[in-house]
This record gives sequence, structure tokens and C-alpha cells, in this order.
Amino acid sequence: MYPEITVTELGRKLKSDEKFVLLDVRETSELNQAKITDARLEVVPMSLLAQKGLKALSETVRSQKIPVYIICHHGSRSMQATMWLARQGYKNVVNVGGGIDAYAREVDKSVGMY
Repeated sequence: MYPEITVTELGRKLKSDEKFVLLDVRETSELNQAKITDARLEVVPMSLLAQKGLKALSETVRSQKIPVYIICHHGSRSMQATMWLARQGYKNVVNVGGGIDAYAREVDKSVGMY
């Protein structure tokens, strides 16, 4: 089993000063429909991750010094990315269960839905 947080937990973290990266693995076209606005957000679409591997990630993520919460639309792609990074030796990667869809429904409707 891989680590996972709820969208409610993510909402609390986003309101805090905690240092982390929120890694959104959705495709660019999806971001126009729903997006969390936060300075800790980094967007690396799954297609880019598949193409470039770890090189697609920022130095902050590659350093493995702070937690990385991974989000997508419903939680499937982000779980795939979480599992892949864990197999690459990453210890502090966590899936956001339910994805941005659940976040919009349960935490903040202003991020949009599709």
C-alpha cells in the first residue's frame, strides 16, 4: 500500500505554512478547467513524466527533502506517479485520494470541475 491523504487533509496543508510540493500530473488542457492556485504547486503532466522520467521533475522534487503530494483528476494517475516514484527510491511521495474532482466537491468549489 502506498501513502495517501484525503482532500480534506490537503486543504488543511494548503492553509498552513508547511513546506511541500503539490505535484499536479494532469495534462495542460485539464488545468484550464480546474486548478489549485498555490505557490507550492508544480505541474508535470504524466505525458512529460513518461517521456523525460525524473528529469521532468524540479530540483526541489528530485532533492527529496520535502514531502510531495501528487494530484490528478480522480486519483488514478497520481497513484501511478506515486507508485513509480516510490519504486525509484522516493520515500516522501503521497497520493491525493480522489484528486482535484474530490477537492472541488469537498473543499473548494472555486477550483472548478470537469
